[in-house]
Amino acid sequence: MRRRKAIQTMGVLGAAGALSSTALRHVGAEKPASGEATDWLRKTLKVGMINVKGSLEDKFRAAKAAGFEGVEVNVPGIDIEEVKQASRASGLIVDGSVGGTHWAVRHSDPDAAVRAKALDNLKRGIEETAAVGGDSCLLVVGHGKDGTPEEVYKRSSDGIRAALPTAQKHNVAILVENVWNEFLYDKGGDSDQSAEPLAQYIDQFDSPLVGLQFDLGNHWKYGDIAGWVRTLGPRIKKLDIKGFSRQTNKFTKITEGDVDWPSIEAALREIGFNGWCAAEVGGGDAERLKEVADNMEAALHCSVNQIR
Repeated sequence: MRRRKAIQTMGVLGAAGALSSTALRHVGAEKPASGEATDWLRKTLKVGMINVKGSLEDKFRAAKAAGFEGVEVNVPGIDIEEVKQASRASGLIVDGSVGGTHWAVRHSDPDAAVRAKALDNLKRGIEETAAVGGDSCLLVVGHGKDGTPEEVYKRSSDGIRAALPTAQKHNVAILVENVWNEFLYDKGGDSDQSAEPLAQYIDQFDSPLVGLQFDLGNHWKYGDIAGWVRTLGPRIKKLDIKGFSRQTNKFTKITEGDVDWPSIEAALREIGFNGWCAAEVGGGDAERLKEVADNMEAALHCSVNQIR
Protein backbone atom coordinates (compact mmCIF):
# COMPACT_ATOMS: atom_id res chain seq x y z
CA MET A 1 0.00 0.00 0.00
CA ARG A 2 2.89 2.38 0.76
CA ARG A 3 4.30 1.70 -2.70
CA ARG A 4 0.94 2.33 -4.38
CA LYS A 5 0.58 5.65 -2.50
CA ALA A 6 4.12 6.66 -3.47
CA ILE A 7 3.36 6.02 -7.13
CA GLN A 8 0.19 8.10 -6.86
CA THR A 9 2.15 10.91 -5.20
CA MET A 10 4.75 10.87 -7.96
CA GLY A 11 2.01 11.24 -10.51
CA VAL A 12 1.17 14.69 -9.19
CA LEU A 13 4.70 15.81 -10.08
CA GLY A 14 3.96 15.28 -13.76
CA ALA A 15 0.45 16.68 -13.97
CA ALA A 16 1.56 20.09 -15.21
CA GLY A 17 2.82 18.62 -18.46
CA ALA A 18 -0.32 16.70 -19.31
CA LEU A 19 -1.59 19.11 -21.96
CA SER A 20 1.70 19.19 -23.85
CA SER A 21 1.71 15.41 -24.24
CA THR A 22 -1.15 15.63 -26.69
CA ALA A 23 1.17 17.38 -29.12
CA LEU A 24 3.59 14.47 -29.30
CA ARG A 25 3.83 12.96 -32.77
CA HIS A 26 4.77 9.44 -33.71
CA VAL A 27 8.41 9.14 -34.69
CA GLY A 28 9.06 7.77 -38.17
CA ALA A 29 5.43 7.98 -39.24
CA GLU A 30 6.16 10.26 -42.16
CA LYS A 31 6.20 8.98 -45.74
CA PRO A 32 9.58 8.26 -47.30
CA ALA A 33 11.23 10.88 -49.51
CA SER A 34 9.95 9.09 -52.59
CA GLY A 35 6.40 9.93 -51.53
CA GLU A 36 5.37 6.28 -51.48
CA ALA A 37 2.82 5.26 -48.88
CA THR A 38 4.07 3.22 -45.93
CA ASP A 39 2.42 0.50 -43.88
CA TRP A 40 0.57 1.78 -40.82
CA LEU A 41 3.05 -0.25 -38.77
CA ARG A 42 6.58 -0.28 -40.18
CA LYS A 43 8.40 -3.45 -39.16
CA THR A 44 11.78 -3.07 -37.49
CA LEU A 45 13.83 -5.28 -35.17
CA LYS A 46 16.73 -5.25 -32.73
CA VAL A 47 20.07 -5.79 -34.45
CA GLY A 48 21.01 -8.53 -31.99
CA MET A 49 18.19 -10.70 -33.33
CA ILE A 50 19.92 -11.07 -36.70
CA ASN A 51 21.94 -14.25 -36.21
CA VAL A 52 23.14 -14.51 -39.79
CA LYS A 53 26.79 -15.18 -40.62
CA GLY A 54 28.80 -12.58 -42.46
CA SER A 55 29.28 -8.83 -42.38
CA LEU A 56 26.88 -6.26 -40.99
CA GLU A 57 25.76 -5.66 -44.56
CA ASP A 58 24.97 -9.37 -44.90
CA LYS A 59 22.92 -9.20 -41.71
CA PHE A 60 21.04 -6.11 -42.87
CA ARG A 61 20.30 -7.73 -46.24
CA ALA A 62 18.91 -10.81 -44.48
CA ALA A 63 16.59 -8.70 -42.33
CA LYS A 64 15.41 -6.75 -45.36
CA ALA A 65 14.72 -9.95 -47.28
CA ALA A 66 12.78 -11.35 -44.31
CA GLY A 67 10.32 -8.46 -44.49
CA PHE A 68 11.74 -5.79 -42.22
CA GLU A 69 11.99 -2.16 -43.25
CA GLY A 70 14.19 -1.00 -40.38
CA VAL A 71 16.64 -2.01 -37.66
CA GLU A 72 17.62 -0.65 -34.26
CA VAL A 73 21.32 -0.63 -33.34
CA ASN A 74 22.87 -0.77 -29.87
CA VAL A 75 24.54 2.43 -28.68
CA PRO A 76 26.98 3.77 -27.72
CA GLY A 77 29.94 2.10 -29.40
CA ILE A 78 28.83 1.44 -32.97
CA ASP A 79 31.07 1.78 -36.01
CA ILE A 80 29.22 4.68 -37.62
CA GLU A 81 30.66 4.28 -41.10
CA GLU A 82 30.07 0.52 -41.12
CA VAL A 83 26.43 0.99 -40.11
CA LYS A 84 25.86 3.72 -42.70
CA GLN A 85 27.42 1.62 -45.46
CA ALA A 86 25.41 -1.46 -44.52
CA SER A 87 22.20 0.58 -44.48
CA ARG A 88 22.88 2.16 -47.87
CA ALA A 89 23.83 -1.12 -49.51
CA SER A 90 20.94 -3.15 -48.10
CA GLY A 91 18.19 -0.53 -48.12
CA LEU A 92 17.43 -1.32 -44.46
CA ILE A 93 16.68 1.89 -42.55
CA VAL A 94 18.34 2.49 -39.19
CA ASP A 95 15.22 3.96 -37.62
CA GLY A 96 16.58 4.20 -34.10
CA SER A 97 18.71 2.71 -31.37
CA VAL A 98 18.63 0.96 -28.01
CA GLY A 99 20.82 1.91 -25.07
CA GLY A 100 23.30 -0.91 -24.65
CA THR A 101 24.29 -0.11 -21.07
CA HIS A 102 21.16 1.26 -19.39
CA TRP A 103 20.39 -1.88 -17.38
CA ALA A 104 23.86 -2.08 -15.81
CA VAL A 105 24.76 1.63 -15.72
CA ARG A 106 21.54 3.16 -14.50
CA HIS A 107 20.24 6.70 -14.30
CA SER A 108 18.65 5.81 -10.96
CA ASP A 109 21.82 4.43 -9.34
CA PRO A 110 22.49 5.79 -5.82
CA ASP A 111 26.09 6.54 -6.86
CA ALA A 112 26.38 9.94 -8.54
CA ALA A 113 29.42 8.74 -10.51
CA VAL A 114 27.41 5.90 -12.01
CA ARG A 115 24.60 8.30 -12.92
CA ALA A 116 27.13 10.59 -14.59
CA LYS A 117 28.35 7.64 -16.66
CA ALA A 118 24.77 6.75 -17.57
CA LEU A 119 24.22 10.31 -18.76
CA ASP A 120 27.41 10.28 -20.82
CA ASN A 121 26.37 6.98 -22.42
CA LEU A 122 22.95 8.38 -23.28
CA LYS A 123 24.40 11.52 -24.83
CA ARG A 124 26.90 9.55 -26.90
CA GLY A 125 24.15 7.16 -27.91
CA ILE A 126 22.00 10.04 -29.13
CA GLU A 127 24.90 11.44 -31.14
CA GLU A 128 25.66 8.07 -32.75
CA THR A 129 21.97 7.49 -33.50
CA ALA A 130 21.76 10.79 -35.35
CA ALA A 131 24.99 10.04 -37.24
CA VAL A 132 23.48 6.88 -38.77
CA GLY A 133 20.11 8.47 -39.56
CA GLY A 134 18.05 7.28 -36.61
CA ASP A 135 15.48 9.47 -34.88
CA SER A 136 15.03 7.80 -31.49
CA CYS A 137 16.99 6.25 -28.66
CA LEU A 138 15.22 3.70 -26.44
CA LEU A 139 15.91 4.14 -22.73
CA VAL A 140 15.31 2.03 -19.64
CA VAL A 141 15.22 4.81 -17.06
CA GLY A 142 16.42 2.85 -14.04
CA HIS A 143 15.39 0.24 -11.50
CA GLY A 144 13.21 0.29 -8.43
CA LYS A 145 15.86 -1.50 -6.38
CA ASP A 146 18.04 1.64 -6.50
CA GLY A 147 16.05 3.49 -3.83
CA THR A 148 12.61 4.64 -2.83
CA PRO A 149 10.10 5.29 -5.64
CA GLU A 150 10.61 9.01 -5.14
CA GLU A 151 14.40 8.70 -5.38
CA VAL A 152 14.27 6.60 -8.53
CA TYR A 153 11.74 9.01 -10.01
CA LYS A 154 13.91 12.07 -9.36
CA ARG A 155 17.27 10.58 -10.34
CA SER A 156 15.98 9.13 -13.60
CA SER A 157 14.09 12.31 -14.44
CA ASP A 158 17.18 14.42 -13.79
CA GLY A 159 19.15 12.21 -16.19
CA ILE A 160 16.66 12.64 -19.00
CA ARG A 161 16.49 16.40 -18.48
CA ALA A 162 20.27 16.64 -18.59
CA ALA A 163 20.30 14.75 -21.91
CA LEU A 164 17.56 16.85 -23.53
CA PRO A 165 19.86 19.55 -24.94
CA THR A 166 21.76 16.82 -26.81
CA ALA A 167 18.50 15.30 -28.01
CA GLN A 168 17.34 18.72 -29.22
CA LYS A 169 20.63 19.43 -30.98
CA HIS A 170 20.41 16.19 -32.95
CA ASN A 171 16.59 15.93 -33.17
CA VAL A 172 16.61 12.45 -31.64
CA ALA A 173 13.76 11.48 -29.32
CA ILE A 174 14.43 9.80 -25.98
CA LEU A 175 11.86 7.02 -25.79
CA VAL A 176 11.22 5.33 -22.45
CA GLU A 177 10.36 1.64 -22.59
CA ASN A 178 7.98 0.02 -20.10
CA VAL A 179 9.96 -2.90 -18.71
CA TRP A 180 10.05 -5.11 -15.63
CA ASN A 181 12.19 -2.66 -13.65
CA GLU A 182 9.93 -2.37 -10.58
CA PHE A 183 9.12 1.25 -11.34
CA LEU A 184 5.77 2.94 -12.11
CA TYR A 185 3.86 -0.30 -11.57
CA ASP A 186 3.34 -2.72 -8.68
CA LYS A 187 5.52 -5.82 -9.16
CA GLY A 188 3.37 -7.80 -6.73
CA GLY A 189 0.10 -6.44 -8.04
CA ASP A 190 -2.64 -7.88 -10.19
CA SER A 191 -3.40 -7.64 -13.91
CA ASP A 192 -5.67 -4.60 -13.56
CA GLN A 193 -3.09 -1.88 -13.01
CA SER A 194 -3.24 1.59 -14.53
CA ALA A 195 -0.87 3.19 -17.03
CA GLU A 196 -1.47 6.61 -15.49
CA PRO A 197 1.81 6.70 -13.50
CA LEU A 198 3.74 6.02 -16.71
CA ALA A 199 1.77 8.69 -18.56
CA GLN A 200 2.45 11.26 -15.88
CA TYR A 201 6.15 10.39 -15.82
CA ILE A 202 6.37 11.29 -19.52
CA ASP A 203 4.21 14.40 -19.15
CA GLN A 204 6.53 16.00 -16.58
CA PHE A 205 9.18 16.67 -19.25
CA ASP A 206 6.86 18.81 -21.36
CA SER A 207 8.94 17.98 -24.44
CA PRO A 208 8.12 16.50 -27.86
CA LEU A 209 11.47 14.72 -27.64
CA VAL A 210 10.49 12.57 -24.64
CA GLY A 211 7.95 9.85 -25.24
CA LEU A 212 7.39 6.12 -25.06
CA GLN A 213 8.59 3.15 -27.03
CA PHE A 214 5.68 1.17 -25.70
CA ASP A 215 6.23 -2.58 -25.44
CA LEU A 216 2.94 -4.35 -26.14
CA GLY A 217 3.93 -7.59 -24.40
CA ASN A 218 5.92 -6.49 -21.38
CA HIS A 219 3.05 -5.50 -19.10
CA TRP A 220 0.30 -7.88 -20.21
CA LYS A 221 0.94 -9.53 -16.84
CA TYR A 222 -0.01 -6.32 -15.07
CA GLY A 223 -2.69 -4.60 -17.11
CA ASP A 224 -5.07 -4.45 -20.05
CA ILE A 225 -2.71 -3.39 -22.83
CA ALA A 226 -5.49 -2.00 -25.02
CA GLY A 227 -6.55 0.14 -22.09
CA TRP A 228 -2.96 1.24 -21.54
CA VAL A 229 -2.68 2.22 -25.20
CA ARG A 230 -5.75 4.42 -24.89
CA THR A 231 -4.45 6.00 -21.67
CA LEU A 232 -0.98 6.65 -23.09
CA GLY A 233 -2.28 7.82 -26.46
CA PRO A 234 0.07 10.15 -28.37
CA ARG A 235 2.83 9.69 -25.80
CA ILE A 236 3.50 6.43 -27.67
CA LYS A 237 5.96 7.27 -30.43
CA LYS A 238 7.17 3.79 -31.31
CA LEU A 239 6.28 0.23 -30.36
CA ASP A 240 8.03 -2.96 -29.28
CA ILE A 241 6.29 -6.28 -29.68
CA LYS A 242 6.63 -9.69 -28.05
CA GLY A 243 4.30 -12.38 -26.75
CA PHE A 244 3.48 -13.29 -23.16
CA SER A 245 1.42 -15.96 -21.44
CA ARG A 246 -0.35 -15.09 -18.22
CA GLN A 247 -1.09 -18.78 -17.76
CA THR A 248 2.57 -19.83 -17.73
CA ASN A 249 4.00 -16.45 -16.64
CA LYS A 250 6.52 -16.54 -19.51
CA PHE A 251 7.38 -14.51 -22.58
CA THR A 252 6.53 -16.25 -25.85
CA LYS A 253 6.68 -15.89 -29.59
CA ILE A 254 4.43 -13.10 -30.79
CA THR A 255 1.57 -15.34 -31.92
CA GLU A 256 1.79 -17.65 -28.90
CA GLY A 257 0.71 -16.93 -25.35
CA ASP A 258 -2.55 -15.15 -24.58
CA VAL A 259 -1.99 -11.47 -25.41
CA ASP A 260 -5.22 -10.02 -26.81
CA TRP A 261 -3.89 -8.77 -30.14
CA PRO A 262 -7.27 -7.86 -31.71
CA SER A 263 -8.07 -5.49 -28.85
CA ILE A 264 -4.58 -3.96 -29.00
CA GLU A 265 -4.81 -3.41 -32.75
CA ALA A 266 -8.20 -1.76 -32.33
CA ALA A 267 -6.81 0.54 -29.62
CA LEU A 268 -3.76 1.51 -31.68
CA ARG A 269 -5.94 2.38 -34.66
CA GLU A 270 -8.33 4.27 -32.39
CA ILE A 271 -5.56 6.58 -31.12
CA GLY A 272 -4.32 7.06 -34.68
CA PHE A 273 -0.94 5.43 -34.17
CA ASN A 274 1.24 4.88 -37.20
CA GLY A 275 4.99 4.34 -37.27
CA TRP A 276 7.67 1.87 -36.27
CA CYS A 277 6.99 -1.40 -34.47
CA ALA A 278 10.10 -3.30 -33.33
CA ALA A 279 10.26 -7.04 -32.78
CA GLU A 280 11.96 -7.92 -29.51
CA VAL A 281 11.90 -11.69 -29.40
CA GLY A 282 14.34 -14.54 -29.93
CA GLY A 283 16.03 -14.07 -33.28
CA GLY A 284 17.87 -16.45 -35.53
CA ASP A 285 18.68 -17.19 -39.13
CA ALA A 286 16.90 -15.93 -42.22
CA GLU A 287 14.07 -18.43 -41.80
CA ARG A 288 13.47 -17.39 -38.20
CA LEU A 289 13.50 -13.70 -39.11
CA LYS A 290 10.86 -14.36 -41.77
CA GLU A 291 8.78 -16.14 -39.12
CA VAL A 292 9.03 -13.12 -36.81
CA ALA A 293 7.95 -10.72 -39.55
CA ASP A 294 5.04 -12.99 -40.44
CA ASN A 295 4.04 -13.25 -36.78
CA MET A 296 3.97 -9.46 -36.52
CA GLU A 297 1.69 -9.35 -39.52
CA ALA A 298 -0.58 -12.03 -38.07
CA ALA A 299 -0.85 -10.23 -34.73
CA LEU A 300 -1.41 -6.64 -35.87
CA HIS A 301 -1.93 -6.67 -39.66
CA CYS A 302 0.97 -4.25 -40.06
CA SER A 303 0.53 -3.80 -43.82
CA VAL A 304 -3.26 -3.44 -43.77
CA ASN A 305 -3.69 0.32 -43.62
CA GLN A 306 -7.44 0.27 -43.19
CA ILE A 307 -9.69 -2.25 -41.47
CA ARG A 308 -13.18 -2.32 -42.91
